[in-house]
Amino acid sequence: MKKKLMIILLIILIVIGGLGAAAYFVFGGKSEKSEADKSIDEIVASSVDIEEITTNLKSDNIIRLAIKLETDSDKSKEELQKRDFQVKDAVISLLADTNANEIEGDKGKETFKKELKGKINSYLQEGKVEKVYITSFNLQ
Repeated sequence: MKKKLMIILLIILIVIGGLGAAAYFVFGGKSEKSEADKSIDEIVASSVDIEEITTNLKSDNIIRLAIKLETDSDKSKEELQKRDFQVKDAVISLLADTNANEIEGDKGKETFKKELKGKINSYLQEGKVEKVYITSFNLQ
């Protein structure tokens, strides 16, 4: 009798656990759209263009680049547009400590984008920058 009761309880626990896991995956998870779920129109609508910046690198090279910043909401886009001077300052500051060989390849550009994203997100109070795109790049 005790064995049957234990087996029944174990089966009930397994069923409840399975139903809980299924409910989490069906109804839970992220409520926000993931990047893959966003249409190109939504990405463009939530993005901010930063005009072309020309500055010197640590290695005495000159770099000219323009970037586009994809935000996670309209509020963060509005705030970012107001903070464009801080974004430009962050770009110039990061590049001033960068040698030409550190930013030339894909790996260097990705490192720069990651550092810039972190620095810009530290300024924002509403939302965040999800992705940094380099839309123009000229290294001399």
